[in-house]
Amino acid sequence: MAQSKTEDLGEDFSYILRMADTDIDGLKPLATALTAVKGVGARTANQICRNTGFSAFALAGHLSIEDQETLRVAIEGYNESVPLWMLNRQRDLETGDEIHLTGQQVSLTLKDDITRLRSIKCYRGVRHANGNKVRGQRGRSNGRGGLTLGVSKKK
Repeated sequence: MAQSKTEDLGEDFSYILRMADTDIDGLKPLATALTAVKGVGARTANQICRNTGFSAFALAGHLSIEDQETLRVAIEGYNESVPLWMLNRQRDLETGDEIHLTGQQVSLTLKDDITRLRSIKCYRGVRHANGNKVRGQRGRSNGRGGLTLGVSKKK
């Protein structure tokens, strides 16, 4: 049974695609598979499929080498083909540009932002440094790390 499924996929089927420093599963539909890239969510993946003209429901492994390159270029040039509200980094602090970060850029930018907040010792930076909740969530009774606190059972 498993052999017949692999034979149906064809010889040129790619089980793993490499895009934006991420391995993409070729057995998933294209829109779902693109969400494996950091910085690409469901809405962004659907928009990329729309921009390139590929079916969002076709398996990602059926893309040819040329189609994969077209998809790579579409991911890199995503910020030029969509409205500003669809970008994940509007009015960047360093450059002032509207960009869309993908892959390792997301992690590095987040780390830089937190480092900047910590260095200027603003409230959010102090909360990050202490490992506390940053965005106003309840911290007294929920989300504690470490050992359990509270009532201990009698022996």
